[in-house]
Amino acid sequence: MRHNLGYRKLNRTPEHRKALFKNMLNSLIKYEQITTTLPKAKELKPLIDKVITIGKKNNLSNKKRLFSKLQDKSSVVKVFDVLSARYQKRNGGYSRVLKAGYRYGDDAPMAVIELVDRDVEAKKVDKPKKVETAEKDQQAKVATK
Repeated sequence: MRHNLGYRKLNRTPEHRKALFKNMLNSLIKYEQITTTLPKAKELKPLIDKVITIGKKNNLSNKKRLFSKLQDKSSVVKVFDVLSARYQKRNGGYSRVLKAGYRYGDDAPMAVIELVDRDVEAKKVDKPKKVETAEKDQQAKVATK
């Protein structure tokens, strides 16, 4: 019988799998949408839903619990401040997995996992604004002449 065999090992050791999902959780919280392989996305969905559910009850023990799971202070702060307020009325289903075709190199099935009602601007958190860089380049050219 197949009791308690309901998760994918993803051909990784338990430590590697734990680190992989921690990094993916942090990325998903930060950018609110990530692209990965379909099996990884399907395994990540219940984890992010549980993290947001923990974040909805704002107390110290839950903050410590999430920090031990995520190990990133900015992610914990975003879960408690932004995501918990956004999903206060929702009773579950905070994320969705969308199939996104197949990867060119090895034909692996790809998927996009995203938070429901996500902030579209969260995707551009780390990207520098092109307008500012263009202005700085023009000022540098003027200064050198």
